[in-house]
Amino acid sequence: MKILFIEWNSFGNADMKEALALEGHAVAVFPFSNEAPRRGEEIERELADAMHRESPDAVFSFNYFPVISHVCKKEDIRYISWIYDSPYVMLYSYTVINPCNTIYVFDKELYMEFHKAGITTVRYLPMAVNTQRLDKLWETDASGQAAGSGNASGGPQPYLYNVSFVGSLYTEEHNFFDRMTTLSDYTKGYLDAVMAAQMKIQGYNFIQELLSPIMDDLYHALPLDPNPDGVESKEYLYAQYVINRKITGLERQELIRAAAERFSFDLFTPNRDYALPNLTNHGMVDYYRQMPVVFRRSRINLNISLRSIKSGIPLRAFDILGSGGFLLSNFQADFLDDFVPGEDFDYYDSKEDLLRKIDYYLTHEDERAAIAANGHAKAAAAHTFRHRVREMFS
Repeated sequence: MKILFIEWNSFGNADMKEALALEGHAVAVFPFSNEAPRRGEEIERELADAMHRESPDAVFSFNYFPVISHVCKKEDIRYISWIYDSPYVMLYSYTVINPCNTIYVFDKELYMEFHKAGITTVRYLPMAVNTQRLDKLWETDASGQAAGSGNASGGPQPYLYNVSFVGSLYTEEHNFFDRMTTLSDYTKGYLDAVMAAQMKIQGYNFIQELLSPIMDDLYHALPLDPNPDGVESKEYLYAQYVINRKITGLERQELIRAAAERFSFDLFTPNRDYALPNLTNHGMVDYYRQMPVVFRRSRINLNISLRSIKSGIPLRAFDILGSGGFLLSNFQADFLDDFVPGEDFDYYDSKEDLLRKIDYYLTHEDERAAIAANGHAKAAAAHTFRHRVREMFS
């Protein structure tokens, strides 16, 4: 097949194009800006011209864009999209039901919501990792120095870090939640109670269900409106884009603070000002070359999922497994479909459990290394981009 690849500044572009080519598909690239994802006469005309010029059998993009679906519907060409962001508001566009669409989401519980609503264009497909590329990276680290001995199946390895976390703390100045400076005392107390309760619960998110009593106050403090072509509710917008991000930031800081009090901790995050005793803040790292080295050269890699992800395995977790790193994650139900806790990765269910397991795995080197090797082997055997391409086009 010939695929028109919609290329924007997304993760996975090179890996997906390589997988498509290795699976025998021809790839033509259409440069795209995700700044105007819904409609626009100029982009629609340019995309239609590219379709006429390239005559693709299908169009592919990471994440879903209504403007692309609109053109594909007019041109009668299959549009395949694979969403790795959560939340993703454009998934609630009316255009999702266009018959040209096949939209893959990595969260099984989210998929079930659409399935129960009778929407057949949305399907479930976990994320993936390019283990071949990452195995080659292990031969040299990000600075060009030898990354060390050992192999993908787990031999002696020169670790640089004991416990690491790569990701945002959502502490950026003027984030959505902190812009709501005019909330009433009642709403502040209500939110504090709801957020505190949610932080104690893993595997189920109830924020959106509880916002109706305070919606007017939230909207007055921070006006957010659903898109004209979407079916998302105001409760969805505030729960997923404002409150769950705040909860995630608070949770990540609480867990990192607790871990850093007992163990040396290395943090890789955009906020260079974040500081704690016993914590080294390295700033952010490059996704393709530096981040895999961090994962491989850390004894323990934490995954603390964004609270808007219902049951899915985040891309970060696949990147850790594919890099040959040891993964210690919060509980996400979809892990249990493909990976075995204590054999391929492990999970924690509370702050106390996290600290116990960090202590355990730092003192049980052989067991930790074996789990990391198993996780890598399983990712390589069934969860690469080539595997996902085969599933998409089967």
